[in-house]
Amino acid sequence: MSGQVGDAAGARGDARVTVRAGLRAARLERLGERATWIFTALVFAFLFLPIFIVVVYSFNAGRNVNQLIGFSTQWYAEAWSDRFLMNALRNSLTIAAITAVLATLLGTASALAMDRLRPRLRRVFELLTYMAIIVPGIVIGIATLIFLVTAFDWLNPWLAYLVGPGAPELGLGTGSIIAAHTLFTMAIVNVLVRTRMRGMDRTFIEASEDLYATPWRTFWQVTLPQLVPAIVAGALLAFTFSFDDFIIAFFTSGQDQTVPIYLFASIRRGVSPEVNAIATVLLSVTILAMISAAVVY
Repeated sequence: MSGQVGDAAGARGDARVTVRAGLRAARLERLGERATWIFTALVFAFLFLPIFIVVVYSFNAGRNVNQLIGFSTQWYAEAWSDRFLMNALRNSLTIAAITAVLATLLGTASALAMDRLRPRLRRVFELLTYMAIIVPGIVIGIATLIFLVTAFDWLNPWLAYLVGPGAPELGLGTGSIIAAHTLFTMAIVNVLVRTRMRGMDRTFIEASEDLYATPWRTFWQVTLPQLVPAIVAGALLAFTFSFDDFIIAFFTSGQDQTVPIYLFASIRRGVSPEVNAIATVLLSVTILAMISAAVVY
């Protein structure tokens, strides 16, 4: 009898230990969740609080960027009347638009071509495509600068020889920025289109071929409609990356300025309310393009 009582007491003791261990584990789990949420909130605050401050101070009535006086949009008007800024904005929009078109055409075409390659060769080209995205922008900028300068030094004498004294002289400028941006952003379009192709329903293509449709007609009426969301998203991302880029444009721009280069030069002279206004406009364009790409894709 006493043995049974002892066993029962031991069982109750084990149960209490198990309950305590369970409660302790639950408390540690809740503590871990709270710590994770706090850490995540701090990271997002660190990322977005400076952007929020720039937006707020772009509407500050005073010129002192360290003191809020009142609400005003005068700095947007002054930035809009700056002819150097407007010239940089025109350059950025032109470069981004042309880059988006070229990157979309080349990226989509390369994705379609890679889809027809044998698996081993396709993996090689996929690796090269990912490298174009992973390689730091400063490396792409320097490499493109060296390549273009070498190419111009070789082509200009030939142009002078073939055309004569009035031959145009090739040099760094808007065209070189477009070339560098296209090489970078076409890889982004390529990845998006190939990702879409992996999830594409191939039965429609096979049905079209069974119905004796030509490859061209199959592409236009079956393949392309399924790829349109990825193509549009890639074009928007290419436009955004080109419009926002500073590093590659800085190395390949020559005498031409884009908005990021103009902002960099303005900040070197000191942060002004006009710079905050320009940065806010740039941020708005980027957010709209990214949201549009996310919705379409």
